[in-house]
Amino acid sequence: MEAMLRWRCGVPTAPDTISISTSTVLLVPYSKWHVPRYHEWMKDEEIQEATASEPLSLEEEYAMQQSWRQDPDKLTFIVCQPSPTGTGGSPLRDEDDSSERMIGDVNLFLRVDDGEEGNSEPQIIGEIELMIAEKSNQRKGFGKATLLSFLRYIADHEVEILEEFVRGDQVAAKALREAGVSGGRFSCLSVKIGQGNGRSLGLFEGAGFRKVSEEANYFGEFELRRMDLSRDTVDQGLKRAGVEGYVELEYHRCQ
Repeated sequence: MEAMLRWRCGVPTAPDTISISTSTVLLVPYSKWHVPRYHEWMKDEEIQEATASEPLSLEEEYAMQQSWRQDPDKLTFIVCQPSPTGTGGSPLRDEDDSSERMIGDVNLFLRVDDGEEGNSEPQIIGEIELMIAEKSNQRKGFGKATLLSFLRYIADHEVEILEEFVRGDQVAAKALREAGVSGGRFSCLSVKIGQGNGRSLGLFEGAGFRKVSEEANYFGEFELRRMDLSRDTVDQGLKRAGVEGYVELEYHRCQ
């Protein structure tokens, strides 16, 4: 899958060899064969603005992909069209996540937050970023299906995700240890969305995220947070959205 749940190709039980298959989307680990298509997406100025990203060379994009595999504070999936073999647990084929089937990505950034003044108890927050890259794939339910499937994955693997983060980030581990905080649970999941992006605001609010403040921040963004990370509430959201057949499959392709 990616850095935080480190890839150990050839170890079929490792959690980082997981893909997520549903009736609406397929989520797979960000791998080197995805980079050329991703690089083309990121040349788009609208996408750069929406993601607050600077254009990179292809070589830099490959290096960035590798950093996702090594940094303990990041988790990412490439979003693809649903597997043609369905969600019955059939093994994925190499062509199921070919460049032609890629439609976006979803990311989680982990951080330890101790409040604006630094005087609050440290807490682990996971910040989500979601992109459905091309306009032809927007407004088709891919974003909602991706977000809810990602939330289900986080709910199921919260302990492993946070253990890997604390084990790999010494600064975070020290802050939590000194405060006597176990770090075994997310305080919340967070997302920052530009105040003019009504569609994204509606998407995340529909998935149980709520604005921290009714006023945008200095950068013109709203922060929304979801406190309830229980699997039951996520499953209810998947059902309401018509996303069926959630299953985690082994992903055998290596980086």
